[in-house]
Amino acid sequence: MTTQQLIEAYLDAFNRHDAEAMFALLSPEIVHDINEGLSETGIAAFRAFKAHMDTCYREQLRETVIMANGDRGCLDFICDGTYLQADAGLPPAHGQTYSIAGCAIFHCAAGKIVRIVSYYNLREWIRQVS
Repeated sequence: MTTQQLIEAYLDAFNRHDAEAMFALLSPEIVHDINEGLSETGIAAFRAFKAHMDTCYREQLRETVIMANGDRGCLDFICDGTYLQADAGLPPAHGQTYSIAGCAIFHCAAGKIVRIVSYYNLREWIRQVS
């Protein structure tokens, strides 16, 4: 798959809430740089992250634009979500909805995603759910 195709497939799996399809696109050594957080490495860490996210949030990406050049690409989006369960250090959850702009930068190699860096405005998200 090309970088463009990998990002398209990742986006499709994300919006279908198909975690296994997402994991199938990732390198076993995936590096995930989490917005305002740590960098995690490996499928097991990504699985744990995704399970946590699915417990606390229900999200869909819309108004998406994919830009790809060689082995690098970016997914620009609006994330619409529902805050389902309180996340550590964040406001209490009671089903609040939110809509924030964000992007994810992808690095691909050998037909797999090897790195994902995500960005969004955490202060704006907190404002919307508070």
